[in-house]
Amino acid sequence: QVQLVESGGAVVQAGGSLRLSCEALGDIFSANTMGWFRLLPGRERELIATDFAGLETEYADSVRGRFTISRDNLRPTTIYLEMLSLKSEDTGVYVCNYKAGSKTYWGQGTQVTVSS
Repeated sequence: QVQLVESGGAVVQAGGSLRLSCEALGDIFSANTMGWFRLLPGRERELIATDFAGLETEYADSVRGRFTISRDNLRPTTIYLEMLSLKSEDTGVYVCNYKAGSKTYWGQGTQVTVSS
């Protein structure tokens, strides 16, 4: 089992910045992919950014160049999402994801609200 502990969601003005954190606890495999998704109406999840074992990253077109996903150098089971130049359309519940092999886990989500 893996538990994901998220933090960092807040209300911020458009143009501002925010950093989300997610720590994976439990039965962790080193070859894992961790990332951030945003909940859409109907509970679908939109990929925002992912990191494969600190080696490869992937971003949604809408956030590329503004958001950066990274891993903690000392605690590689912790990831961050640095969010710059926030826009009102970035508003939503951001959910952390951990995937290794056939196992996938989701966090509870953290609310990001960008006010214009």
